[in-house]
Amino acid sequence: MNKPAGDPIDKPIRKFYTSPLKMNLRTKTILIISLTSMLLLAVVINSLFINVANITTNFSAINQPPSFEHIFGTDWMGRDMFTRTMKGLGLSIMIGAFASIISMIIAVILGLMSSMNKYLDTFVSWLVDLFSSIPHLLLIILVSISLGGGAVGVIIGVGVSHWTSLTRVLRAEVKQINTSDYVHISKNFGKSKWWIAKYHILPLVLTQIFLGVILVFPHAIMHEASVTFLGFGLSPHEPAIGVILAESMKYLATGAWWLAFFPGISLLIIVLSFDLVGGDNLQRLLDPTNAHE
Repeated sequence: MNKPAGDPIDKPIRKFYTSPLKMNLRTKTILIISLTSMLLLAVVINSLFINVANITTNFSAINQPPSFEHIFGTDWMGRDMFTRTMKGLGLSIMIGAFASIISMIIAVILGLMSSMNKYLDTFVSWLVDLFSSIPHLLLIILVSISLGGGAVGVIIGVGVSHWTSLTRVLRAEVKQINTSDYVHISKNFGKSKWWIAKYHILPLVLTQIFLGVILVFPHAIMHEASVTFLGFGLSPHEPAIGVILAESMKYLATGAWWLAFFPGISLLIIVLSFDLVGGDNLQRLLDPTNAHE
Protein backbone atom coordinates (compact mmCIF):
# COMPACT_ATOMS: atom_id res chain seq x y z
CA MET A 1 0.00 0.00 0.00
CA ASN A 2 1.44 3.35 -1.02
CA LYS A 3 1.73 6.01 1.64
CA PRO A 4 0.11 9.33 0.76
CA ALA A 5 2.37 12.25 -0.12
CA GLY A 6 3.38 14.30 2.87
CA ASP A 7 3.14 11.35 5.26
CA PRO A 8 4.71 12.29 8.64
CA ILE A 9 6.92 9.22 8.46
CA ASP A 10 8.63 10.64 5.37
CA LYS A 11 9.62 13.92 7.05
CA PRO A 12 12.49 12.58 9.18
CA ILE A 13 13.77 10.65 6.15
CA ARG A 14 13.71 13.75 3.92
CA LYS A 15 15.34 15.77 6.70
CA PHE A 16 18.08 13.13 7.03
CA TYR A 17 18.88 13.19 3.33
CA THR A 18 18.88 17.01 3.05
CA SER A 19 21.05 17.61 6.13
CA PRO A 20 24.37 16.99 4.30
CA LEU A 21 23.56 19.89 1.96
CA LYS A 22 23.01 22.17 4.93
CA MET A 23 26.22 21.00 6.55
CA ASN A 24 28.07 21.79 3.33
CA LEU A 25 26.83 25.38 3.52
CA ARG A 26 28.10 25.72 7.08
CA THR A 27 31.41 24.08 6.17
CA LYS A 28 31.79 26.47 3.24
CA THR A 29 31.14 29.42 5.52
CA ILE A 30 33.73 28.26 8.05
CA LEU A 31 36.23 27.68 5.24
CA ILE A 32 35.72 31.18 3.81
CA ILE A 33 36.12 32.83 7.21
CA SER A 34 39.19 30.73 8.05
CA LEU A 35 41.00 31.45 4.77
CA THR A 36 40.19 35.16 4.90
CA SER A 37 41.28 35.41 8.53
CA MET A 38 44.54 33.64 7.71
CA LEU A 39 45.18 36.13 4.90
CA LEU A 40 44.63 39.11 7.18
CA LEU A 41 46.74 37.55 9.94
CA ALA A 42 49.55 36.82 7.49
CA VAL A 43 49.57 40.45 6.35
CA VAL A 44 49.78 41.72 9.93
CA ILE A 45 52.51 39.26 10.96
CA ASN A 46 54.49 39.99 7.81
CA SER A 47 54.33 43.72 8.45
CA LEU A 48 55.60 43.28 12.01
CA PHE A 49 58.80 41.68 10.73
CA ILE A 50 59.42 44.48 8.23
CA ASN A 51 61.68 47.15 9.66
CA VAL A 52 61.17 50.56 8.11
CA ALA A 53 64.93 51.12 8.27
CA ASN A 54 65.43 48.08 6.03
CA ILE A 55 63.35 49.62 3.22
CA THR A 56 66.49 50.94 1.60
CA THR A 57 66.81 53.25 -1.36
CA ASN A 58 68.49 52.17 -4.58
CA PHE A 59 68.82 55.02 -7.06
CA SER A 60 70.05 52.64 -9.73
CA ALA A 61 66.59 50.98 -9.78
CA ILE A 62 64.28 54.01 -9.85
CA ASN A 63 60.69 53.53 -11.08
CA GLN A 64 61.22 50.02 -12.38
CA PRO A 65 58.04 48.21 -13.51
CA PRO A 66 56.92 44.93 -11.90
CA SER A 67 59.37 42.08 -12.37
CA PHE A 68 60.37 38.81 -10.70
CA GLU A 69 62.83 40.74 -8.53
CA HIS A 70 60.30 43.44 -7.57
CA ILE A 71 56.79 42.06 -8.07
CA PHE A 72 55.18 45.44 -7.28
CA GLY A 73 57.94 47.41 -8.98
CA THR A 74 60.05 50.14 -7.37
CA ASP A 75 59.30 53.77 -6.56
CA TRP A 76 61.09 57.04 -7.40
CA MET A 77 63.77 56.24 -4.81
CA GLY A 78 64.31 52.64 -5.86
CA ARG A 79 62.48 51.20 -2.86
CA ASP A 80 60.66 47.89 -3.23
CA MET A 81 56.94 48.64 -3.49
CA PHE A 82 55.85 45.20 -2.28
CA THR A 83 57.69 45.70 1.03
CA ARG A 84 56.28 49.21 1.44
CA THR A 85 52.76 48.04 0.59
CA MET A 86 52.85 45.15 3.08
CA LYS A 87 54.12 47.46 5.83
CA GLY A 88 51.42 50.00 5.00
CA LEU A 89 48.65 47.39 5.03
CA GLY A 90 49.76 46.09 8.42
CA LEU A 91 49.82 49.64 9.77
CA SER A 92 46.33 50.30 8.41
CA ILE A 93 44.94 47.10 9.96
CA MET A 94 46.41 47.91 13.38
CA ILE A 95 45.05 51.47 13.25
CA GLY A 96 41.67 50.06 12.24
CA ALA A 97 41.78 47.60 15.15
CA PHE A 98 42.44 50.27 17.78
CA ALA A 99 39.85 52.61 16.24
CA SER A 100 37.25 49.82 16.18
CA ILE A 101 37.86 49.05 19.85
CA ILE A 102 37.39 52.72 20.76
CA SER A 103 34.16 52.82 18.75
CA MET A 104 32.96 49.62 20.42
CA ILE A 105 33.62 50.95 23.93
CA ILE A 106 31.72 54.17 23.22
CA ALA A 107 28.81 52.28 21.64
CA VAL A 108 28.52 49.79 24.53
CA ILE A 109 28.59 52.54 27.17
CA LEU A 110 25.94 54.60 25.38
CA GLY A 111 23.86 51.53 24.56
CA LEU A 112 23.74 50.49 28.21
CA MET A 113 23.12 54.08 29.31
CA SER A 114 20.02 54.18 27.13
CA SER A 115 18.53 51.37 29.26
CA MET A 116 18.77 53.34 32.51
CA ASN A 117 15.86 55.76 32.03
CA LYS A 118 14.04 57.72 29.35
CA TYR A 119 16.12 60.86 29.90
CA LEU A 120 19.40 59.08 29.21
CA ASP A 121 17.78 57.32 26.28
CA THR A 122 16.73 60.68 24.83
CA PHE A 123 20.24 62.04 25.38
CA VAL A 124 21.83 59.04 23.63
CA SER A 125 19.42 59.38 20.71
CA TRP A 126 20.23 63.10 20.40
CA LEU A 127 23.98 62.41 20.59
CA VAL A 128 23.76 59.77 17.86
CA ASP A 129 21.81 62.12 15.59
CA LEU A 130 24.32 64.92 16.25
CA PHE A 131 27.39 62.87 15.34
CA SER A 132 25.61 61.26 12.40
CA SER A 133 24.96 64.69 10.91
CA ILE A 134 28.70 65.46 10.80
CA PRO A 135 30.59 63.97 7.82
CA HIS A 136 33.00 61.30 9.04
CA LEU A 137 35.92 62.59 7.04
CA LEU A 138 35.52 66.14 8.33
CA LEU A 139 35.25 65.00 11.95
CA ILE A 140 38.34 62.78 11.61
CA ILE A 141 40.34 65.66 10.15
CA LEU A 142 39.26 68.04 12.94
CA VAL A 143 40.07 65.55 15.70
CA SER A 144 43.37 64.51 14.07
CA ILE A 145 44.51 68.13 13.69
CA SER A 146 43.51 69.02 17.25
CA LEU A 147 45.55 66.10 18.58
CA GLY A 148 48.62 66.93 16.52
CA GLY A 149 48.10 64.34 13.79
CA GLY A 150 50.06 61.11 13.68
CA ALA A 151 48.79 57.62 14.42
CA VAL A 152 47.24 58.60 17.77
CA GLY A 153 45.25 61.45 16.23
CA VAL A 154 43.98 59.27 13.39
CA ILE A 155 43.02 56.40 15.73
CA ILE A 156 41.07 58.65 18.07
CA GLY A 157 39.53 60.57 15.18
CA VAL A 158 38.32 57.40 13.48
CA GLY A 159 37.23 55.90 16.80
CA VAL A 160 35.03 58.82 17.88
CA SER A 161 33.35 59.06 14.48
CA HIS A 162 32.33 55.43 13.82
CA TRP A 163 30.33 54.46 16.90
CA THR A 164 26.93 55.76 15.80
CA SER A 165 25.78 52.76 13.73
CA LEU A 166 26.64 50.22 16.43
CA THR A 167 25.00 52.42 19.08
CA ARG A 168 21.76 52.47 17.08
CA VAL A 169 21.78 48.67 16.85
CA LEU A 170 22.52 48.22 20.56
CA ARG A 171 19.90 50.79 21.55
CA ALA A 172 17.24 48.92 19.55
CA GLU A 173 18.30 45.59 21.06
CA VAL A 174 18.27 47.04 24.58
CA LYS A 175 14.73 48.36 24.08
CA GLN A 176 13.56 44.91 22.98
CA ILE A 177 15.29 43.13 25.87
CA ASN A 178 13.82 45.55 28.43
CA THR A 179 10.32 44.41 27.45
CA SER A 180 11.08 40.75 28.21
CA ASP A 181 9.56 38.89 31.16
CA TYR A 182 12.84 38.03 32.90
CA VAL A 183 13.80 41.71 33.03
CA HIS A 184 10.45 42.57 34.64
CA ILE A 185 10.93 39.73 37.12
CA SER A 186 14.39 41.02 38.02
CA LYS A 187 12.96 44.50 38.60
CA ASN A 188 10.27 43.03 40.86
CA PHE A 189 13.00 41.29 42.87
CA GLY A 190 14.64 44.66 43.44
CA LYS A 191 17.62 44.27 41.11
CA SER A 192 19.25 47.53 40.07
CA LYS A 193 19.33 48.73 36.48
CA TRP A 194 23.10 48.31 36.33
CA TRP A 195 22.71 44.70 37.54
CA ILE A 196 20.12 44.05 34.83
CA ALA A 197 22.35 45.69 32.23
CA LYS A 198 25.33 43.57 33.30
CA TYR A 199 23.69 40.18 33.66
CA HIS A 200 20.69 40.34 31.29
CA ILE A 201 21.38 42.88 28.55
CA LEU A 202 25.15 42.68 27.97
CA PRO A 203 25.34 38.88 27.42
CA LEU A 204 22.53 39.06 24.83
CA VAL A 205 24.16 41.81 22.75
CA LEU A 206 27.66 40.32 22.60
CA THR A 207 27.01 38.97 19.10
CA GLN A 208 25.96 42.41 17.85
CA ILE A 209 29.00 43.97 19.52
CA PHE A 210 31.39 41.48 17.91
CA LEU A 211 29.82 41.89 14.48
CA GLY A 212 29.81 45.66 14.88
CA VAL A 213 33.53 45.75 15.61
CA ILE A 214 34.32 43.62 12.55
CA LEU A 215 32.13 45.76 10.29
CA VAL A 216 33.73 49.00 11.54
CA PHE A 217 37.16 47.70 10.40
CA PRO A 218 36.81 48.39 6.65
CA HIS A 219 35.37 51.86 7.26
CA ALA A 220 38.17 52.69 9.68
CA ILE A 221 40.85 51.50 7.25
CA MET A 222 39.40 53.42 4.31
CA HIS A 223 38.95 56.63 6.29
CA GLU A 224 42.49 56.35 7.68
CA ALA A 225 43.85 56.02 4.16
CA SER A 226 41.65 58.89 2.93
CA VAL A 227 42.74 61.29 5.69
CA THR A 228 46.39 60.36 5.20
CA PHE A 229 46.05 60.77 1.44
CA LEU A 230 44.75 64.32 2.00
CA GLY A 231 47.72 65.10 4.24
CA PHE A 232 45.91 65.27 7.61
CA GLY A 233 46.77 61.83 8.93
CA LEU A 234 49.99 59.92 9.36
CA SER A 235 53.38 61.47 8.85
CA PRO A 236 54.79 61.41 5.28
CA HIS A 237 57.69 59.39 6.68
CA GLU A 238 55.32 56.51 7.60
CA PRO A 239 54.90 53.75 4.98
CA ALA A 240 51.10 54.12 5.10
CA ILE A 241 48.93 53.31 2.09
CA GLY A 242 47.55 56.84 2.07
CA VAL A 243 51.07 58.25 1.94
CA ILE A 244 52.08 55.85 -0.84
CA LEU A 245 49.03 56.76 -2.93
CA ALA A 246 49.52 60.48 -2.37
CA GLU A 247 53.15 60.31 -3.42
CA SER A 248 52.38 58.19 -6.47
CA MET A 249 50.11 60.89 -7.93
CA LYS A 250 53.20 62.87 -8.95
CA TYR A 251 54.51 60.05 -11.14
CA LEU A 252 51.37 58.65 -12.80
CA ALA A 253 51.76 61.04 -15.72
CA THR A 254 55.17 59.53 -16.44
CA GLY A 255 53.63 56.06 -16.89
CA ALA A 256 54.53 54.63 -13.46
CA TRP A 257 51.06 53.11 -13.03
CA TRP A 258 52.23 50.41 -10.62
CA LEU A 259 52.96 52.97 -7.89
CA ALA A 260 49.23 53.47 -7.32
CA PHE A 261 47.71 50.30 -8.78
CA PHE A 262 49.22 47.64 -6.52
CA PRO A 263 48.87 49.55 -3.20
CA GLY A 264 45.32 50.55 -4.16
CA ILE A 265 44.21 47.07 -5.17
CA SER A 266 45.86 45.60 -2.06
CA LEU A 267 43.94 48.01 0.16
CA LEU A 268 40.73 47.10 -1.66
CA ILE A 269 41.37 43.37 -1.11
CA ILE A 270 41.91 43.93 2.62
CA VAL A 271 38.71 45.96 2.93
CA LEU A 272 36.70 43.35 1.00
CA SER A 273 38.21 40.62 3.17
CA PHE A 274 36.86 42.27 6.31
CA ASP A 275 33.46 42.65 4.64
CA LEU A 276 33.59 38.96 3.72
CA VAL A 277 34.38 37.93 7.30
CA GLY A 278 32.02 40.30 9.06
CA GLY A 279 29.06 40.13 6.70
CA ASP A 280 26.50 37.37 6.35
CA ASN A 281 29.09 34.62 6.82
CA LEU A 282 29.97 35.44 10.42
CA GLN A 283 26.38 36.28 11.27
CA ARG A 284 25.31 32.89 9.90
CA LEU A 285 27.67 31.17 12.34
CA LEU A 286 26.81 33.28 15.38
CA ASP A 287 23.05 33.30 14.88
CA PRO A 288 21.48 30.52 16.97
CA THR A 289 18.68 30.06 14.43
CA ASN A 290 21.28 28.92 11.88
CA ALA A 291 23.18 26.65 14.22
CA HIS A 292 22.07 23.45 12.45
CA GLU A 293 22.57 24.65 8.87
